[in-house]
Amino acid sequence: MKKIITLIAAMVAVSFTSFAQVYVGSSTSTTDYFGNRTTVHRDAYGRTTGTSTTSTDYFGNTTTTHRDAYGYTIGTSTSSTDYFGNTQTTHRDSYGYTTGTSSMSTDYFGNTTESRRDAYGYSTGSTTSSTDYFGNTHSTHRDAYGRSIGGSTTSTDIFGTTTSSHSSSSFGTSIWSF
Repeated sequence: MKKIITLIAAMVAVSFTSFAQVYVGSSTSTTDYFGNRTTVHRDAYGRTTGTSTTSTDYFGNTTTTHRDAYGYTIGTSTSSTDYFGNTQTTHRDSYGYTTGTSSMSTDYFGNTTESRRDAYGYSTGSTTSSTDYFGNTHSTHRDAYGRSIGGSTTSTDIFGTTTSSHSSSSFGTSIWSF
């Protein structure tokens, strides 16, 4: 009987832990005179874990280069936007192999939904975002089964610097698919 009660207590503790939101890091973005955006990613302790540099070409297509904390390129993301405002993104590793794709659409109210797929076309998750009256964006990240695995809140200051705070449903869980 004692073992059963202990097992039930452990299961309840795990259940509550899986729904708690844990702060896992932040991202800060700045844009230069030419419209190139540099984003610095930090973990929960403020240590830099990587950077992303985004540039836009004449046709409005964007290319983002992702680097680790030591400056080594770990991948790229190339995005294009169609006539209806839907964005298609292809993610590649440091060798140029496709690791996945993302599709983002915006509804009538300005809410966005991003669906992600791996290199084989299988769903790996999604993110839904909405913007409040003050211009802050709130995002919910879900896994391939639709379960919430974390969230992000993004705000922009008067200088155009964007800061995002990220939380995860549990320790050691990444909210990023690529």
